[in-house]
Amino acid sequence: MNKTVAINDGIIVSMNDKREVFKGSILIENNKIVQIERGPSRLKADEEIDAKGSIVTPGFICSHTHLYGILLRGAPLKLKPPSDFTQNLQRIWWPMDETMNSDDAYISALTASLELLRSGTTTFADTFSGPNAITGVLDKIEKGVLEAGIRGFISFEATQRRNEEEGYQGLKENERYIKKIKNEKMNGMVSIHASFTVHDDLLKAGKELSDKYSVPITIHTSEGKWDLYHNLERYGKRTFERLYDLRILGNKTLVAHAVQVNEDELNLIANTGTSVAHNALSNMLNAVGIAPVPEMLRLGINVSIGNDGYVFDTFENIRATYLIHKVNKLDPRVMNFQQVLEMSTINAAKSLGIQDKLGSIEEGKLADLVIIKPSVIPTPLNEGSAYGYLVNSVNGKDVNTVIVNGEILLKEGKFTKIDINEINEKAEKMVSNYWSRLMHSVEKIEILGL
Repeated sequence: MNKTVAINDGIIVSMNDKREVFKGSILIENNKIVQIERGPSRLKADEEIDAKGSIVTPGFICSHTHLYGILLRGAPLKLKPPSDFTQNLQRIWWPMDETMNSDDAYISALTASLELLRSGTTTFADTFSGPNAITGVLDKIEKGVLEAGIRGFISFEATQRRNEEEGYQGLKENERYIKKIKNEKMNGMVSIHASFTVHDDLLKAGKELSDKYSVPITIHTSEGKWDLYHNLERYGKRTFERLYDLRILGNKTLVAHAVQVNEDELNLIANTGTSVAHNALSNMLNAVGIAPVPEMLRLGINVSIGNDGYVFDTFENIRATYLIHKVNKLDPRVMNFQQVLEMSTINAAKSLGIQDKLGSIEEGKLADLVIIKPSVIPTPLNEGSAYGYLVNSVNGKDVNTVIVNGEILLKEGKFTKIDINEINEKAEKMVSNYWSRLMHSVEKIEILGL
């Protein structure tokens, strides 16, 4: 039986080719947008949502995250403060990775997916790292994501920082999952940690896997200076020169960060059609620098927004992206509302190869939609001010309704399919156990003097 949902009388931020913003109504049938009416209208449906005084957007897409990063929130780790990004990896992230088991992966996927959903993110691209939990772990992550109800591109982050074989085990887990996917909300991809933790053969094997199954391949690039220095010392090449020579770059390649890059590297990214996931808040947290996003956009590079497993609120990441480049360039004209909204919707969809299905509000596309009702409206909210409200004013708490694949998962700010109190109680018990194990791992790092 066909189920219909109508969203009536909202301010629709379409993100279509013309980037139109207009008052209108949207009709959903099953999992697709089947009709869009402009102007005052009321579409009839099995369920009708009054969106008057609200902004309707496509579901936001996070192009780079680590769902398990949510387990670090508030963690009482007693360690010597890292002085740079490499020490961050050595003292925090790598002990965290090695402590992870499949149950930790599951609860982090569930809670992080719910937090993404709560602020309007309906699709994400995740890379998981856990060298002691490789085979089968993506199934546990899938379970958590599907319980939340959103869409995910998930992958295991192949790395050879401990030994060469683990890198290939990571690729095998990606291939195993890609071959077994049955749910339409889930997608697989190939993930390589970073060029400074893998050899050329693994990079090439990852690209071959991406080509074989026509799925995205993602890799951390030039996040900190160590990545750049490693490639210069070992190969006599900058990071993107090495990746280009290995034929890793291309239109199915999504690189995260790209902070420590020069003009020649930007041209390599642009000329190969490679996409970039920009993670402004994470880059600030790790003090690695500011990616040259304005230059990327001028060169026609497809840039999207990720959160890198740090802050999951969509609007905080949008706002940080909008502001950081202004202060970096000492120019308030740098970046505009439309650019950062493109980066979190249609550009992110392009980076994952799903722009024909998601990223904009158009007839025939999948029904992933967000209704935002600002709690305070001190100025007129209309077609002309909607962009400004989205970038400068609202936050995740203003998200009223979230629809994924035609199903209402959040209504009037409340989850409709899950008991959040029950999940919070389960998460508290499981994460307390994880923290205990993690603190033991951190103590061992301190003993080694790292």
